[in-house]
Amino acid sequence: MLTQSSMALAGFITWALLLLAWMEILRSGLVLGGKVPANGFVPDNANLSAFMQRLARAHANCIEGLPIFGGLLILAIATGRSALTDPLAYWLLAARIAQSSIHLVSISPTAVTARFSAFTVQMVIGLYWAARLLFAGL
Repeated sequence: MLTQSSMALAGFITWALLLLAWMEILRSGLVLGGKVPANGFVPDNANLSAFMQRLARAHANCIEGLPIFGGLLILAIATGRSALTDPLAYWLLAARIAQSSIHLVSISPTAVTARFSAFTVQMVIGLYWAARLLFAGL
């Protein structure tokens, strides 16, 4: 059965995959255009444009958060307690997409503050879920 938690988890994974695909499409264009050799990339795109660096970091942020937030969602789904995570599952996904999108657009002080706010929403939701999953039924 698809729950809001399982849909949010699928959305989180898909978002990370889309960021990766976008980065690899742009990298392929650079290789095919003769601007960067196929072996000329570094993981953080430090030798590429500022946008490509932000894209690499936005993707890395998703991958870093997936074991934590995805793990909580998987735990809830696997133990039949997604009712604990469902109410905020889409909010978590929205905050993740907002964080990444802001990261792609700008690194101005205002953008960094907004990005941090979106991350804070995820942290608060994650901590709330962890507490509910750990202490539910005690």
